[in-house]
Amino acid sequence: MTDTQKEQMEAENEQAVSEENPQAEEAGEAFAENGEPEEGKTQDPGTEEEETAQEGGAAPEKKSFFKKKEKKDKKDEQIEDLTDRLKRSMAEFENFRKRTEKEKAAMYEVGAKSVIEKILPVVDNFERGMATLKEEEAHSPFAEGMDKIYKQLLTTLESLDVIVIEAVGQEFNPDFHNAVMHVEEEGAGENVVVEEFQKGYLYRGGVVRHSMVKVAN
Repeated sequence: MTDTQKEQMEAENEQAVSEENPQAEEAGEAFAENGEPEEGKTQDPGTEEEETAQEGGAAPEKKSFFKKKEKKDKKDEQIEDLTDRLKRSMAEFENFRKRTEKEKAAMYEVGAKSVIEKILPVVDNFERGMATLKEEEAHSPFAEGMDKIYKQLLTTLESLDVIVIEAVGQEFNPDFHNAVMHVEEEGAGENVVVEEFQKGYLYRGGVVRHSMVKVAN
């Protein structure tokens, strides 16, 4: 077969292929001219993979956002829980402080009453001793000195909120008076204290010792 015949056969084959698939030939020409396929034509698989990769890259960002939001919510819950615990602890401490102050005050009251009760017999002895003085002895230096000590002792008790309970001439009150004798006495009102045998004392409104009295019926 000569060269001329070969060239003729190749030309016939190319013409036959072109007639069978004209669209492929046009697509090839369009791609050769523009460097990219026409609209509606099949794109390069590489382009699809790039788009898929881009689409796949958006998902981790969304997932990361939800993770951050979840961590933030947990953090807020922890802050609220710790704040609530702190408030409860402060309230408990305030209650404990108030309760401790009341207990201390009560202990102080008990201790003060105990001391006052032990001092009162000394006051009673001063009064008994001065009551036995004769009239000519009442103005002696010794008697005057004893009287000054007695008054100083009463002033000290008053400064500690210790006061004498009024008895003679007052209506009998079992909260303050201890009746050891009842008598029929003319001129005295019924249930009135006519005589006091031992003075009673109050400490800050509370009875340290009741007055020992005689009451008229």
